[in-house]
Amino acid sequence: MSGSDSQSSPQIINTDADHNQEDHAKIEKCVEHLHDANLTTNISSIAPVGAFITVSIDAPCWSDAAAVAKYCHLRWSALWAEQTADTIVVMALFGGKDGHLLLTTQLPSAHPELPSQAGVYPNADRPERHLQDMFGIRFSHLPYPRRWTRHQAWDATQFPLRKEFPLAGAPPADTPTDHTYPFIKMEGEDIYEVPVGPVHAGIIEPGHFRFHTIGEDVLRLEIHLGYVHKGIEKIAEGRDLSGLLRLAARVSGDSTIAHSWAAAQAVEHALQIEVPPRALSIRAILAERERIANHCGDIGAICNDVGFSFAMVQFSALRERIQRLNVQLFGHRLLMDCIQIGGVNCDLDANGIAAIVAEQKMLYTEVAELMPMILEYPSLQDRLRTTGILPYETAMRLGTLGYVGRASGIDYDLRRDAPYPPYHDLEIKVPLYSEGDVAKRTRVRGDEILLATELITTLLHTLPDGAIVADNISEYRDAAGIGMVEGWRGETVAYVHLNAAGKVERYFARDPSWLNWPALEELIHGNIIPDFPVCNKSINGSYSGHDL
Repeated sequence: MSGSDSQSSPQIINTDADHNQEDHAKIEKCVEHLHDANLTTNISSIAPVGAFITVSIDAPCWSDAAAVAKYCHLRWSALWAEQTADTIVVMALFGGKDGHLLLTTQLPSAHPELPSQAGVYPNADRPERHLQDMFGIRFSHLPYPRRWTRHQAWDATQFPLRKEFPLAGAPPADTPTDHTYPFIKMEGEDIYEVPVGPVHAGIIEPGHFRFHTIGEDVLRLEIHLGYVHKGIEKIAEGRDLSGLLRLAARVSGDSTIAHSWAAAQAVEHALQIEVPPRALSIRAILAERERIANHCGDIGAICNDVGFSFAMVQFSALRERIQRLNVQLFGHRLLMDCIQIGGVNCDLDANGIAAIVAEQKMLYTEVAELMPMILEYPSLQDRLRTTGILPYETAMRLGTLGYVGRASGIDYDLRRDAPYPPYHDLEIKVPLYSEGDVAKRTRVRGDEILLATELITTLLHTLPDGAIVADNISEYRDAAGIGMVEGWRGETVAYVHLNAAGKVERYFARDPSWLNWPALEELIHGNIIPDFPVCNKSINGSYSGHDL
């Protein structure tokens, strides 16, 4: 595993030899401030491989380090932990426009305690509560120290991601209902609560939405998720690499490629596997197809939520055509199990390339004709414009990703700003708007469909010859890596730690929904309850991607 022994002065590791040092200006500045504040110690014994700088700090400085990162305009990206022997290693990932910073610290397993970063970065709140429930880490000064992931299948003294916790747990014969979750109360004349969910009328997964309203005007919305805790992180332990990829592809069914590519990338960084260029291009083609299909579905669903069924029919038909070609060429409508460690499981022949080129031409023509109609149709725009406004300042504070952030003016795309192959050789255009309403979140999706069709066409015309899987993946060692992929919802993160036998010690997946769900609580303010469905669909957070 990459790492170093204790040293008298801080050591900075750039763990990606191909990453331009000049691109790390902000992160280097942050590290310099950390050094000046005497916050750095030695590099942790767990130093994952990836395109970032790793800095280990003492636990009491955890919150102070977050303040320094914020001073340097880094955004908070992800948080996870891993138990090793008698310690728990906690890792926090911060992103800049030109790279990432990984902070690590070590805690004793017996009584782990850490200052909360949520006072500096509000989006750290739920991930910290997740670690509190799953590892027993106490976060001091946590603004809302309520449970988050823990439901009634285990009690407050059991921590499922500890090594001693059995995979099957010890659940009671009938798990009690989770009716005691401590929702925040609002009191006042004419204020009343409207509970929605967790069971819904459609086929969506469970999530509870607790409104406080006066009449139909929403004063406050609180979201509670985690009703279907699948145990992804726990059941990953002990899996081989193929089993890991099958699991990663099912973290969130609509983000199959994003999660499986991120997991594969993490393993490839850890084992220093060089993926063939042809395989990388095919991965990007698959990722852009996933982006297009989901955006088509979302645009139609947003319009349908306000009664414009014409768009629902048109965009659903386009999505269906994409998914039928997916089955024909790649074996699965949602592109399950197309990615493997070191490459891909599918190739494209001349007929397949021709079919996709024709499809992309059709898609571009259809969407280019449909979007102006949607953006200009008065009765539709009357429901979408100025509805569910997420201001830039709020979006930045919450660290929103993907189309949610771009509609509010956040100019960030991992494919362009911290590019990974093959995107480092492509021109990535990023649509950007400032209004932050449902209309612009819809428009960003339409823009991204058109841009993705251009990317796919370019990738097909420049598809390299050669192998589709690496041949150097049989040598294993105790190693860890991080993968980061710009999925259709935004930056998707995976951490994988392997043992010397090539089995998974720890797998963590951070779906963009962890950072986008809180935006829904904010943007609904000032709207009425009947606008909630379209506001919710404009965010379209993944329940499954959140409920690990």
